Amino acid sequence: MQDELKDFIHFLIVEKGLANNTVVSYERDLKSYLQYMEKVECVGDLNKVSRSTILQFLKFLHDKGKSSKTIARHIASIRSFHQFLLREKVTEQDPTVHIDRPKQEQKLPHVLSVEEVQALLEVPDVQKVYGKRDKAMLELLYATGIRVSELISLDISDVHLTMGFVRCVGKGNKERIIPLGKLAQEAISLYIEESRGQIKKKKTTDALFLNHLGNRLSRQGFWKILKKLTQEAGIQKELTPHTLRHSFATHLLENGADLRAVQEMLGHADISTTQIYTHVTKNRMKDVYTMFHPRA
Repeated sequence: MQDELKDFIHFLIVEKGLANNTVVSYERDLKSYLQYMEKVECVGDLNKVSRSTILQFLKFLHDKGKSSKTIARHIASIRSFHQFLLREKVTEQDPTVHIDRPKQEQKLPHVLSVEEVQALLEVPDVQKVYGKRDKAMLELLYATGIRVSELISLDISDVHLTMGFVRCVGKGNKERIIPLGKLAQEAISLYIEESRGQIKKKKTTDALFLNHLGNRLSRQGFWKILKKLTQEAGIQKELTPHTLRHSFATHLLENGADLRAVQEMLGHADISTTQIYTHVTKNRMKDVYTMFHPRA
């Protein structure tokens, strides 16, 4: 079974061109799935996997306390795997055909208010080398709504300050061009001109954002920086690396932006993914109404 898994992972990377994080997620889900299968009657023969066996595995996940979201992700991974096996004629049937994904509770993303974003953006000390870097990263994230993984993957050649846009390669290696606001342009320009060379030291690198060793900043490195800056800004809300992305989308829609335009900038393949932000804006409208209307 491990050989089939290796072939599938190779297919995801080479033919589907999926992002590394997505491939790692598929592999992790399927390893736990195959380990379970080795404990039941399907040892070594994927043709023996039945719908009921997969349902037993899903029950096993549920009994371990896994969320409906995690179980739904496992189902998607298992379905893709079995469809691949059928297409490659490794198996003769797809046991996932009549398995439905569990209904998921739609959680609204955590969003900062405009005032909280402003407070966060004012924390980095632009008189200091790393303050200029941190300011540039925050301004860029809030100006474009790009993912943190996309931010740390940026090369210096991806940012076009004179023309006011950033080139970003997102999920599935899809490229998109996103406009940059004036404040983000200024912050990035200041960082490149006055700080990046000092952080880079004598290293040769194309990476835009660097850590203290002069290497490309990691996702974990950015997360530590964000947590520190959030505490300094006095923000009590729960933050994730995606918080500024969520805030970007919500604030655009609150100010009348077109949903399709926001979808394009976020790089969502399906507009239904973008529509969650309309629920956020509706909730905020209710809060404002309740707070300020005299007869609410």
